[in-house]
Amino acid sequence: MARVAIIGGHGKVALQLAKDLAANGHQVTSLVRNPDHVAEVSANGAAPVVADVERLDTAGIAEKLKGQDAVIWSAGAGGGSPERTYAVDRDAAIRSMDAAVQAGVRRYVMVSYMGAGKNHGVPSDNSFFAYAEAKAAADEYLRRSGLDWTILGPSALTDDPGTGRISIGPGQDGSVSRADVAAVAADVLERPAAVGAFIEFVNGTTPIHEALDRL
Repeated sequence: MARVAIIGGHGKVALQLAKDLAANGHQVTSLVRNPDHVAEVSANGAAPVVADVERLDTAGIAEKLKGQDAVIWSAGAGGGSPERTYAVDRDAAIRSMDAAVQAGVRRYVMVSYMGAGKNHGVPSDNSFFAYAEAKAAADEYLRRSGLDWTILGPSALTDDPGTGRISIGPGQDGSVSRADVAAVAADVLERPAAVGAFIEFVNGTTPIHEALDRL
């Protein structure tokens, strides 16, 4: 059993992830910004902690992560202003990595997106540009953090039921259900072969566990 903290605990991926992890016997703590979300988080098997990581400093986030074995970042600004996108998806994410180091939490899983990186290719006049830039910076910082990191790169997300099957590899066409993203995040958590890997994937034909066995 591992003690796992999910940052961004009220998101659709995070709620399913908490349920998956709890079903596998893990002790889950979900950080949420809005007190109104506490009941739903609890109903999905996680212990809710109200914490606004956009406003907490590194020490404040570290305090929330003490005693955890792993951190999963599933938070995001959800669009809106570029300023808030950078504040959450880049700056708060980076503080959470430094906080994990401070709190002695070695394992860190980042939910990013397929094609993320410095060469993302998104034009500066595109509404997705701020997010692409923020994720590129956060993911690169994570790679240099010294943490035991894994970056997940799902393609376009859907609310379809989970299939339990994916195809791993960059540049694929297609989408992936949020339920399957949660299943991948739960599966990679304790895989040594997933440490240091950027795993890009879509829904496919290979069972998730089998696909990840090939890492």
